[in-house]
Amino acid sequence: MCHVLIIEDEALVAMDLENLLLEAGATSFAFASSETEAVEQACTRQPDVMTSDVQLASGTGPAAVAIIRDRLGMVPVVFVSATPTECGAMQPQDLVFCKPFDRRDLVAAFRRILGVAAAAGRVRPCA
Repeated sequence: MCHVLIIEDEALVAMDLENLLLEAGATSFAFASSETEAVEQACTRQPDVMTSDVQLASGTGPAAVAIIRDRLGMVPVVFVSATPTECGAMQPQDLVFCKPFDRRDLVAAFRRILGVAAAAGRVRPCA
């Protein structure tokens, strides 16, 4: 199973990401529209991978990701944002896509992240 936490305050974008990632092999999802909600969702069920916007209804995606990683360890993330330069300090494996994004590229990046995580034993292969 591949559980994805989608941190996004625009419902249509979140649903679009869900549909894309479902086709790419994700099996379950949690959604958060704020920094606090993202941390709560991650602590309720640890995600195998996260997608995150930068600006949220309350707080920021990068801050939520930092807190989640501090509590749960390294969880891969794909930032999907209209303000990609505001992602802040990222890990080398983090990826950034600018809205609007190319759907094929995002799916390929998601599959690549899952492959790396599976090879490292951090997540079971999804597809």
